[in-house]
Amino acid sequence: MRIVTWLFTNAVALAAAAWLIDGITFTPGNAPTSEKIVPLLLVALILGAVTAFVKPVLKVLSFPLILLTLGLFLLVINAGMLLLTDAIAEAADIGFEVTGFWPAVGGAIVITVVTWIVDGVLGTDD
Repeated sequence: MRIVTWLFTNAVALAAAAWLIDGITFTPGNAPTSEKIVPLLLVALILGAVTAFVKPVLKVLSFPLILLTLGLFLLVINAGMLLLTDAIAEAADIGFEVTGFWPAVGGAIVITVVTWIVDGVLGTDD
């Protein structure tokens, strides 16, 4: 059940980022909602896997670097993970695009905030 809530959280966060941030898109844009669900879930799975892979390294590095950079380090890392997710999704031809670094930064902010909200509502905080 935990994997379902984790996947749901990532999917909601990605959907919110794509809706709010110009430069983050799922294609085809005019497809029926049902045809967008599978790409959304696949990208959410990729983002979750990237995050799970990078998270142990970040735990070691993030605390001292966050203190030094006032949290900017974590934001850049999250944006980088979103760009990596975009590269993997593009290679797999899933239909997800992040057009640059600043859309990735905006998406990272939205994903972080939405994840906190969803985790708070569902009680899935680590």
